[in-house]
Amino acid sequence: MAPALSPNMVVDTNYKRKDELKAFDESKMGVKGLIDAGVTQLPRIFVNDLPPSPISPKVNNIQQLSIPVIDFAGLEDGGPERRNEIMKELSDTCEKWGFFQVVNHGIPQDVLEEMLKGARRFHDLDAEAKKSYYSRVIDPKKKFVFTSNFYLYTGHVTNWRDTTIAIMNPMPKPEEFSETCRDIMMEYGNCVRRLGLTLMELLSEAMGLSPNHLKDMDSAEEHLLLTHYYPPCPQPELAIGINQHADNDILTVLLQDDIGGLQVLHDDVWYDVPYIPGALVINTGDLLQLISNDKYKSVIHRVQSKKVGPRISVACFFRPAMKSPRLLAPIKELLSDENPAIYRETTVGKYHAHYTKIGQDYGVESALEYFKLNK
Repeated sequence: MAPALSPNMVVDTNYKRKDELKAFDESKMGVKGLIDAGVTQLPRIFVNDLPPSPISPKVNNIQQLSIPVIDFAGLEDGGPERRNEIMKELSDTCEKWGFFQVVNHGIPQDVLEEMLKGARRFHDLDAEAKKSYYSRVIDPKKKFVFTSNFYLYTGHVTNWRDTTIAIMNPMPKPEEFSETCRDIMMEYGNCVRRLGLTLMELLSEAMGLSPNHLKDMDSAEEHLLLTHYYPPCPQPELAIGINQHADNDILTVLLQDDIGGLQVLHDDVWYDVPYIPGALVINTGDLLQLISNDKYKSVIHRVQSKKVGPRISVACFFRPAMKSPRLLAPIKELLSDENPAIYRETTVGKYHAHYTKIGQDYGVESALEYFKLNK
């Protein structure tokens, strides 16, 4: 039997972090389970006592600058001139920001809204109904899992967030999903995959390559769909929704609700990523930075805990398969005497192993630093 969780785990002199992590994990209740159990004070494992970052970024309170919004209207039917305009804007934004919102992307509003509702339906289930899906690892034989904190035992502070993970390529059978969200996950997953491939086509062309270059590198072979649930937090000033981190993929497509909390670090300033009805948030990941030889930069972002909620978001990650033997390195066509290779060859598996080892308590050095040729 799993160790019992007290509704009011508090900071005390007898605190044993590993024991509390084990109790939380073995309960299979997730963070929402704590709220359902009546927690009114933040359990110690969730208290963020990390020292301030050496970067000491400021928060953009004046709102003189906001993250870019790109309009895809006319991409399919506006002719080559309009396509080139969008492609250039996309490329420039990925170079300067690595984070933006896209509107008129082709996914219907009712599909976006139903996806958020479907995610909430699952997470709002009582703890017992979700336990059969609980897992600490992504098992290829189990295409849909429920978990809480990817770095539960290795991270410095436990994130105030629950997650479901679905392996979407190849598409699972309907019965592999929870019935609370299976239909919309399959529909939304197909829609987002088309958008992800379109983004890769545009970025391939922007780099002077054939439209299928990134696709032919298996950049979308692994397609993961994650739903995140951030319950209202009793002490949000002490907690973290998710640590500051860069994504370990090629591209991420995020759907978020109107609760807020997502922030991106740009020029040492944290910018809020506002909710825009119908928009999707896009960001580039570490693996795109590696193969583009730093043309497109991976960007640090985080989610703050809130007193209100829950915050719901749905993230789709695209990258080569974890077990692929394909070597990833700066694309040869991009290299020259003036632009020599910055990174050495690696595989997704080796990169991800290092990323996991250092965790998401993002400090001064990113996971990519380890793969630089001058290291």
